Amino acid sequence: METFYSALIEYTFLQSALIAGLLASIGCGVVGTYVVVKRIAFIAGGVAHSVLGGMGAALYYGFDPLSGALAAAIFSALLIGSVRLHWQAQEDTLISALWAIGMAIGILFISKTPGYQSDLMSFLFGDILLVPQQSLWFMAILDVLLLLVVAAYHRQFQAVVFDEEYAKLRGVPVTFFYLLLLVLIAITVVLLIQVVGLILVLALLTLPAAIAGHYVNSLGKMMVIATAVGAMLSSGGLALAYQPDLPPGPTIILLAGSSYLLSAFFSRIASDRRARKTTQYSSRDL
Repeated sequence: METFYSALIEYTFLQSALIAGLLASIGCGVVGTYVVVKRIAFIAGGVAHSVLGGMGAALYYGFDPLSGALAAAIFSALLIGSVRLHWQAQEDTLISALWAIGMAIGILFISKTPGYQSDLMSFLFGDILLVPQQSLWFMAILDVLLLLVVAAYHRQFQAVVFDEEYAKLRGVPVTFFYLLLLVLIAITVVLLIQVVGLILVLALLTLPAAIAGHYVNSLGKMMVIATAVGAMLSSGGLALAYQPDLPPGPTIILLAGSSYLLSAFFSRIASDRRARKTTQYSSRDL
């Protein structure tokens, strides 16, 4: 670990990787909380895997793959959201279809693009060590956009996440804010692709928020804790991967998954203890 910290001071690519992980943790903490509470991880997964088509097409036509990823993610999110609102019986089928179609289109474009496309492979499997400087600015802009939208409409998002029917009765335009939430998920997916790749993005989107949900019930507190947990997982995974020269993305996810399992285990033990104490107090009262 000491070697990692000394290398962090010396090498700019490690500094960029650390910054990328911290920027990604903002998105996974804030938007991931909505995903976990609303229980729409499958939708987020469909959006994540459909972006390969946008990245492949963008590279084939000479554009930045991240711009293609963002366009494909937003398009998929709006399409899935529209079907969910108006054609609910087929929602899971459509998500599965978009998942497969996006991957297939991406692979076809990659096969037709001259040369070996190492950039797209890093987006697929994740390589935080290769995040360029301009991508950090791109991620920072996306983070600012996410925070501004959430700060402006947090109450509406909260109403939609917890009870759509009640939100409609209160006059909240549920359709608009549900689709806007899916757009935020799409933006976050593009943020996280830089860190762990689209194959593992769903884990980093949900696990920090799920860990935070073991300890707090407030949506705002959950976001803060999830962001902090995401930052610790990304920086910790990066540090653990450095010395044995492991791929950082899978190492981050392995650390996140292990942390979640431990958190679930200890929170269950604490919950059982509280339940026993409550039962004992009730028995004494009787």
